[in-house]
Amino acid sequence: MELVDLYDENRVPLGRVGERHAPKEPGEYRMVVHVCVFDSRGRLLIQQRAPQKTVYPNQWDVSVGGGVDAGETSRQGAEREFREELGYPLDLTGLRPSITVNFGGGFDDFYIVVKDLDETALVLQEEEVSAVRWVTMEELLAMVDDGRFISYPKSFLQFLFDMRGTFGFPTK
Repeated sequence: MELVDLYDENRVPLGRVGERHAPKEPGEYRMVVHVCVFDSRGRLLIQQRAPQKTVYPNQWDVSVGGGVDAGETSRQGAEREFREELGYPLDLTGLRPSITVNFGGGFDDFYIVVKDLDETALVLQEEEVSAVRWVTMEELLAMVDDGRFISYPKSFLQFLFDMRGTFGFPTK
C-alpha cells in the first residue's frame, strides 16, 4: 500500500496520510510529479508505459511521472521517480516546479530540465517503462493525434516545449 501526504485546497499539509488510490474525503488532495527532460536540440525524452500498467498501458508519456510518497517533498518525489523509472540519479537541487496543474485529486508538479542524456544508458524499470526515445514537438503532437501518446491537451504539450529554457530555468 502506497501512502501519500494529504493537503487542503491551498496545498497546506493536513498532517495525515491516505492510501494513494483510495477515495479521498472532500477537501483532501495528494501530490503528483512529472519530469520533462529536453535535450540541447530541443527534443523531449518520452517513455512508453509498460503493458501491465492499469492506467494508460502501452501509451507514451513525458519523461517520468508518479505519485509523491508520504514524507517526501515534490522535488524528492520527482528525483525518486526518475531514479526508479529510468535508473538515472537526476539532481533537481534548486529547481522548483515549472508548472503546477490542479487535477480533481490534487496537485501535479511539472519539472522542466534541459539535459543531454544517452537514452541507451538508462536502466528502465520494466514494471513501469517499456521504452524511451527523444521526440520533436511535431512528432509528439502526431503521436497524440494517432492515439499513441496520452491525451494531454496539445496546447499544454506545446507549452511545455515553450517553457524549456525560459524564465531562468537551469540547464543541468
